[in-house]
Amino acid sequence: MRILGIDPGLRRLGWGVVEVAGPRLRHVANGTCLSGEGALAVRLLALHRGLTAVITEYAPTHAAVEQTFVNRDATGTLKLGQARAVALLVPAQAGLEVGEYAPNAVKKAVVGVGHADKAQVAHMVGLQFPGVTLAGPDAADALAIALTHAWHLQSSGRLAAAVRRALS
Repeated sequence: MRILGIDPGLRRLGWGVVEVAGPRLRHVANGTCLSGEGALAVRLLALHRGLTAVITEYAPTHAAVEQTFVNRDATGTLKLGQARAVALLVPAQAGLEVGEYAPNAVKKAVVGVGHADKAQVAHMVGLQFPGVTLAGPDAADALAIALTHAWHLQSSGRLAAAVRRALS
């Protein structure tokens, strides 16, 4: 199973791909899609094309996206929501189910506390994948989202197996 984690952002959309084989997790790739400058529609198109290329190249079987938090700047929140729509749309177009996780849930899963900063998240992702070069904090966040989804899928699979055993 290959999981694409996506950290939506209008300027920089982070992405990370991990492979799950039983209890083992392996880093596949990570990076950032840049939207450039200019009209919002053109920037969203750049994110769409970049993320589509990632899916084409790495062929994930699952995807997960960080949920948007509301900040004090309403305009910024709306623009982030539009970038998040691209992050949800592209995997859906590829036929992938998309998991969604709150930022605090991702931080709690990866760091152990829900209010960790980006440096702490990157450090823990680096410990999970020693020797891997992270393409920046947005890519590290995306890998953290992919890890969270992997652990969620693994635990739900174990729960389903336990229920099947209990019923038989």
